[in-house]
Amino acid sequence: MLHHCDLCHIDLDRISVKRGGQVLLQDVSMHIHCGQLTVLIGQNGAGKTTLIRTLLGQLSHTGSIRHVDSRGLDIPHLRTGYVPQVLQFDREMPLTVLDYLAASLTARPVWTGVSKKTREQVRKMLADVDAAELADRPLGRCSGGELQRVLLAQALQPAPDLLLLDEPVSGIDRNGLKMFLDTLVELRRTRHMAILLVSHDLRFVREYADHVVLLEKSVLVQGRTEEVFTSPEFESVFGTGEKEEEGNA
Repeated sequence: MLHHCDLCHIDLDRISVKRGGQVLLQDVSMHIHCGQLTVLIGQNGAGKTTLIRTLLGQLSHTGSIRHVDSRGLDIPHLRTGYVPQVLQFDREMPLTVLDYLAASLTARPVWTGVSKKTREQVRKMLADVDAAELADRPLGRCSGGELQRVLLAQALQPAPDLLLLDEPVSGIDRNGLKMFLDTLVELRRTRHMAILLVSHDLRFVREYADHVVLLEKSVLVQGRTEEVFTSPEFESVFGTGEKEEEGNA
């Protein structure tokens, strides 16, 4: 069931993706509302990352993706930010967090120096995700949670209409996890952006999600957290009781 509201939202209508004769997604319809944290759950192979890649424009699809206002009118130029599960880089590389983010803001090679204006912009980006203290730290010495906040800072520049996060908290310790998720909640409140996050951590989903979508190549059920968690579709995928805590945690 789709819950309509008076907010702007990203409207996915019957999205299907096929590759090599294999159906990866079939008739996926859902709304990702501004000012809400929508969490995508499902077993491995359910199509969650495929949907993220489709929204990033990396996969061809049938069906429509529209950014619409509260009256249902199209808003042009959907800006999308993306936080991957992990950043692949050489941890021995002599690169600070400030250098890394500065390189994403200017075509000028960072080894020639970073301008005062760019430095100020990077420090503001980090402050916005409660990571100001990381500016001068070598990128390779950042913890998993700290790296994810750096990637989040990068994804927010320029300010996106839709923020996509593909299992960004996988492998992060509980302290780093809470800091990252609390930052997301604050961004949702202050910037009123639409956020779609893929997660296997059902305990996190129950605590933080505004809207949950259970995917199995198509949408099995979606709605408020407790509606989804108490649905027969959820039980058929994850089971109940202890299975819920174990299922893909």
